[in-house]
This record gives sequence, structure tokens and C-alpha cells, in this order.
Amino acid sequence: MENNTGNGQNNYQTTPCHEVDYDRALPIVLGQIFTYGDLFTKLSFLIMGFSNIIRGQIIKGFIFLLTEVMFFYFLLMEKGGTYHLDRLISLGTTPASQADGPFGKITPNDDSRKCLLYGIGTVIIIFAFLALWAESLKSGYEAQYFVAKGKRPNSFYRDIQIYFDKKIYRTLLFLPIVGISIFTITPIIFMICIGFTNYNAKHNGYTKLVDWIGFDMFGKVLHMGKDPDGTVNMFSHTFWSVLGWTLIWAVATTFLCYIFGMILAMVINRKGIKFKKFWRTLFITSVAVPQFVSLLIMRSFLSEFGLLNSFLRNFGLNPPDWLGDSTLAKVVVIVVNLWVGIPYTMLITTGILMNIPAELYEAAKVDGANAVTTFFKITLPYMIFVTTPYLIQQFIGNINNFNVIYLLTGGGPNMDTSKYQAGDTDLLVTWLYKLTTDSKDFNLASVIGMLIFILSATFSLITYRSSGSYKNEEEFQ
Repeated sequence: MENNTGNGQNNYQTTPCHEVDYDRALPIVLGQIFTYGDLFTKLSFLIMGFSNIIRGQIIKGFIFLLTEVMFFYFLLMEKGGTYHLDRLISLGTTPASQADGPFGKITPNDDSRKCLLYGIGTVIIIFAFLALWAESLKSGYEAQYFVAKGKRPNSFYRDIQIYFDKKIYRTLLFLPIVGISIFTITPIIFMICIGFTNYNAKHNGYTKLVDWIGFDMFGKVLHMGKDPDGTVNMFSHTFWSVLGWTLIWAVATTFLCYIFGMILAMVINRKGIKFKKFWRTLFITSVAVPQFVSLLIMRSFLSEFGLLNSFLRNFGLNPPDWLGDSTLAKVVVIVVNLWVGIPYTMLITTGILMNIPAELYEAAKVDGANAVTTFFKITLPYMIFVTTPYLIQQFIGNINNFNVIYLLTGGGPNMDTSKYQAGDTDLLVTWLYKLTTDSKDFNLASVIGMLIFILSATFSLITYRSSGSYKNEEEFQ
């Protein structure tokens, strides 16, 4: 009996049976599979599903194999993946031609926009295939592992049951991931790639093909000072000017909305104040009304011949042009944004104020602290600790606050002719919009969009990781 048992164990040990740590980086996992895998598993690196088919998982193995065949057919077919990858590099070789005359017929040919889009789609398909290829290798090694342990690999029906039980998260996430890949990731990559081309009104990608220009547009935007010929670089001058105002706007609106919203919440929450629900409802009314409605009403109210100026003229006054003067327009948009933004902060801080332990205030009174000291030593630190993520979100939201600027001033007034397609109150995001819709400078707009993302992401990560909310999470618990 001992000899038979020993022989049986030796038979199982003829196939390697090593644990693979699937939580490690994918290259390490694949390296372990290739090292520990037997001949059938190693062949699966070239023939997907080979290990599964040999070990009885026929349906799963043939699905992997069919996927590989379809992928290579897609790459090698006429005008397939290889064709689109080549067009992605060149962005087309022959532009569309137009016959003579004002109504000449256009003979279609390469379209740089389609070359870029289809090329990006091909790259995404390649990465999706590589992910499935890695999954097939894991599945093949698991089949080898089961056999080496003297167990039978899962049947296709059992695998389906697992994907509706233990791996239900994969089943539920499959369609959302596909949707995100098609409708979110692909357009984002497309727009990023445009920033490295000369796609604009002169190079429309159809009658005039688009070319890759690398980081040239980044250099034009970020270059500070004058060009070698002594002229001012209009792109960089506009960018740095608009960026400066964008940061001033974001800091001012975030700080003022936060402070005034907190003060308003403290006043309403104070003991002895009657009709608290009424006051909260009154201020929340500005939130209930759609923002664009409030902004358009304010624009009409503050216009040169609006209700406010008509009222002032009736008293013999000479009213200013609230939205026509550069400095005054900047002040107006900040003040109007307070009307829209303060109620949000009031709602958030009201809930936080109610949760500050009353014992802290009682202890402060016993120690003789006045209201100002109590605010700066207890209320404000507690509020900042809890609301740091909210403040970061508000700051980034104000950097990209398209509605307030565009609906109030349209980015104007445009009194500085040295700026390129930008008015005095334009933020980076409204300038980007004008570059896209008005002047058709798509590559410049793409560069501005990337710079906005870099600015927002860098600020968010650095600020949050440096805050007490991240470092001292348990301090106020």
C-alpha cells in the first residue's frame, strides 16, 4: 500500500505544482507562469487556450483560440488593424480634392480625423486582446495546477456559475467598462492626441491633412517672453494672463464662499435664533432655482440698460457699466458667484457644526476663552479638517466654472487686443470653449485642456496628501 501511494504521488509530481501570486505585477505573474508551466502551458503563450483544451476545458479553450484567430484576422485583413496603425502614424497621405469652380465636386480620400480615431480604436483593441491573452494564460496554468493536484478542472458550466457568484463583480462591470472605453476613454485619448498635431482651421484633416508636430504647441503656449524676432508670443501671453485671472478667481470664490457660508451657518445655528428652518429654506431657495436661470436674470439685471442702471438713472446718477468695465466685471462675477455658492457651503457646514462635541465649547468657556478664540481654536480647525476634500473639490470646480463666467459676461469685455480669442474675464475653460467653437484651434484647445488637468490633478494630490484629513485621520474621531 505504501509503494502504491508513493507511486501515485510521484505521478502527480511529474507536472509542476507551484503557487503563483496573482496579486503581483502582471509581468511577474506571466514570468512565473512561464517558469512553472509545463510544455502545454508554455505553448499557450502562442496558441491561446491550448492548455485548457488539453486538460478537458474544451469550450473555454476554443473560445480563447477563436478570439486569437479573430484578432489576427482583424490585424491582417484589408484595411484592418495594420492598415489603421499605419494611418495612425501618417495621419493620411492623400487629401480630398475639389474640382474647379465654386460648386466643384469634392473627391473624397484620406481623412486625418478618421485615421486618428480608427488608429486609437485599433490600439485599444490590441490592449484589450493582450488583457484577454494574459487571462487565458492564468486560466491555462490554473487548469495545469488542478490536474497536478489530482483534481478535475472546472467545467464551462461551473465557470459560468462562478461568474454569477464569486466573480459577479466582473460580470456586472463588463458592460460599464466597455461603455467607458468606447464613450469616455477613446474620446479623451483622441482629444489628447490632437494637442500633438496641427489640427486647426487651416488644417481641417480633410482637404488639408493633419500632421504630427510633437510638443511644438506646448512650447508656444508655455513660452514666456518674446519670440526670437522680438514679437510677443500671443499664445503664451494670453495663456499666462488667463491663468493668472483663473487662479485669482478660484482662490477668491472658494475662500469667500467658504467663509461666508460658515458664518451664515453659525449665525443661523446660534442659540436664541428663531425660525431657523425658515432662514435655512430662504437661503436654499437660490440652490433650488436652476443656476443658469439665476445667472441670466443677473445678467439682464446688471446690463447697461438693465433694471439696476435704470433705477439709478431715475435718481439722477450716472451708473457704471457693470459688465462692460474690465475691473468692475471681475468684481461682479465674484459677487454673483457668492450668491450661487454660499448656500451650498451653508448646508455642508450646518451638519458639521451640529456634530462638534458641545463639551469642547463648555471646556473653552471654563478656561475663559472668548468667542473669537473659540472659533479659531475649536470651530475652524474642526471645520477645515472635515471639509478639506470639499474645499479641494470647490477650488477645482471654480477653476472649471464655465457657467458663471460664460452666462454673465461671455468672457468679456475684450479690451486687450494682444490676447488671442480671450476676454478680460475668461477662465481657461471658457477660453478653451472659444478656441474650439469660434477660431477652430483644436490643437491649441487640446493643449489648454491638458494643462488644466495637470494643474487640477497636481494641486488636488499635493494639497490632500499634505492635509490633516489624510495624515491625521483619527485625530478628531
